[in-house]
Amino acid sequence: MNIQSILKQRIMILDGAMGTMIQRYQLDEAGYRGERFKDSNQDLKGNNDLLSLTQPNIIQDIHEAYLEAGADIIETNTFNAQRISLADYKMESLAYELNFESAKIAKAAAQKFSALTPEKPRFVAGAIGPTNRTASLSPDVNDPGYRSVTFDQLTEAYTEQVSGLIDGGADLILVETIFDTLNAKAALFAIQEYFDKINRELPVMISGTITDQSGRTLSGQTPEAFWNSVAHAEPLSVGLNCALGAELMRPYIEELSQVATCFISCYPNAGLPNQFGEYEESPEHMAEVLREFGESGFLNIVGGCCGTTPEHILQIAKMVEHITPRKVPQFSYV
Repeated sequence: MNIQSILKQRIMILDGAMGTMIQRYQLDEAGYRGERFKDSNQDLKGNNDLLSLTQPNIIQDIHEAYLEAGADIIETNTFNAQRISLADYKMESLAYELNFESAKIAKAAAQKFSALTPEKPRFVAGAIGPTNRTASLSPDVNDPGYRSVTFDQLTEAYTEQVSGLIDGGADLILVETIFDTLNAKAALFAIQEYFDKINRELPVMISGTITDQSGRTLSGQTPEAFWNSVAHAEPLSVGLNCALGAELMRPYIEELSQVATCFISCYPNAGLPNQFGEYEESPEHMAEVLREFGESGFLNIVGGCCGTTPEHILQIAKMVEHITPRKVPQFSYV
């Protein structure tokens, strides 16, 4: 059964945060380096994507914990696995390998659980983050015309990432946590160019982030404007993730659900971080809020972002299990 058919029948469950789970292992610098990079002259602690090479068993265990909790879709451990972000660790040359191996790990976990319950296939979403640079905004307040990255540089980096994800076995491509739509357009351009090159297409998910209660992305777009900017890609889904907790995200996911002619995804943080950077929203409370989203007709795909755990995903899955999924609207333009 393909994912489009399933989405017409029920709300599908996306996994939760990767970073929160990695923190539970309390890895030190040596833990991040592993044997392969033990002699590196660069600090590597915090490079979570690298763990797909140095601690693959940890990454697989995290995937399986989310699958056990009820996730239908798991994201690869590749949020920063493109050469622009990897430059912080002087590991640009690892971009393809990181994506390939991360997709392989996630695929093995998904296949394991799909074999246990063939009536409930699991899917791997190749996760593509926004990079640590923005193509629309200047990082220098004294030079508003300056840009730290070009569209072509983004496209090249994303193409390499997409090739690794697809070669490693990803079923979907997820362009997520979009704060600058121009970055996202580079990703979508790279994805389509690569699809054309290999004469094969995968479903594409797109997820933006509203950075604060202004209701706009960092580059200034409302949810409707964001949709209008990416609709040409004809994605499987569009949605919002990160930045806000579920309660604060409600008006923006409602707005998006009213205008998007594709499925809607929503995976908020477990509330807003406290003064120590910790996320405190309980699985039960978050699931109750998202249940109301589902009953209001906003959801097709739901999961969690920063601070969420398998416990959150378990409760969310239970809450939305019998809720009718949002029906994709059909608009006629005259």
